[in-house]
Amino acid sequence: MNKTQAEELLKKINQEHILKYYDELGEESKKALLSQIESTDFSVIDINKVNAPSKDGTIEPLGAMKLEEINQKKEKYKEIGLDAIRHSKVGAVLLAGGQGTRLGFDKPKGMFNIGEKVELPIFKRLILNLMDVVKEAGCYIPLFIMTSEKNNDDTVEFFKENDFFGYDEKYVRFFVQDMSPSVDYNGKVYLEAKDRISLSPNGNGGWFTSLMNNKETASAIKEFGIEWLNVFAVDNVLQRMADPVFVGATIESGCVSGAKVVKKANPDEKVGAMCKKNGHPYIIEYYEMSEELKAQKDASGEPAYNYGVILNYLFRTDELQKIVDMDFPVHVVEKKIPYMNESGEFIKPESPNGYKFEGLILDMIMMLKDCLVFEVEREREFAPVKNKDGVDSVVSARELLKKNGVEI
Repeated sequence: MNKTQAEELLKKINQEHILKYYDELGEESKKALLSQIESTDFSVIDINKVNAPSKDGTIEPLGAMKLEEINQKKEKYKEIGLDAIRHSKVGAVLLAGGQGTRLGFDKPKGMFNIGEKVELPIFKRLILNLMDVVKEAGCYIPLFIMTSEKNNDDTVEFFKENDFFGYDEKYVRFFVQDMSPSVDYNGKVYLEAKDRISLSPNGNGGWFTSLMNNKETASAIKEFGIEWLNVFAVDNVLQRMADPVFVGATIESGCVSGAKVVKKANPDEKVGAMCKKNGHPYIIEYYEMSEELKAQKDASGEPAYNYGVILNYLFRTDELQKIVDMDFPVHVVEKKIPYMNESGEFIKPESPNGYKFEGLILDMIMMLKDCLVFEVEREREFAPVKNKDGVDSVVSARELLKKNGVEI
């Protein structure tokens, strides 16, 4: 893209100010800004036209495949899952674009040492969990790691320095999450510097488009012949990825997606709960749960909305392609956005000053026709590291690792 093309594009969307300082820039900065303009998706910034998710609809319970039923057919499911893995039909996607800020750690969250007496970065713990399946299947699982512009270099270098923690690097691909522009309350895109637009990650629902927009990772999906993608977040140090039993149960069920869930600790636990909305699978957020829904019981007398998601999902790739070709819902979120003011000063606001735009993985679930709700044992597969201490913290995760015999 050259300057004239950029001017034409920005004029159409009333964002000409992005080139305000162009003539002051050096050649490299000019190239960088034009490249950023060319690669930025400006379609989300019209908040009057944005395809926001509907809040209307009928909520009803969605039954889960419970532990007892899973254990009865465990060996059957495992063989189905292992067969799919051995034929390279299953890939794993690690969402690792965040920093460890809430842990007091100014590096990629996956680099945080969860160990006490031994060095145990979160990335290493997750790779060791995945290696359990590699050993059982007798083959490696293609692993795609989503980073962000901010943490990509640190993450890639960390894996290289540590020899990929024993994982065969031929099966590992990194890709950077796509970004969306940030705007003020009038819909004007913020500048972060004279040669840079203010951008933010496009939400955890943007993982598949980001994966497929990267030429290397998109071609790897085709080359391996991957039919299923197991996507999970960096937070949970106990989770099982490419779990053959989960994969097999989802394939056997005929569903196009699966979601690992745990029985909620209490009705007010801050996790999204699986249910149905307008006949489709849906994840209702804890803050959307009315007292009436919390009190509702199923046929066995248990709470009807009793299973919380742990951000470990399995998707059929052909079904994902269908929904990204549709109008994917975009959430408009009010945020504090650092920006460059009219005087060229960099400002870090103390209160919200504009909007960011995000797609959420829960909307991917809702756009699919069905989802297998698959219960796992909470103390064996759910140890989120979200806070420094307290609930879902470094402290609680370490205790759960010890309970599961992990040396830390």
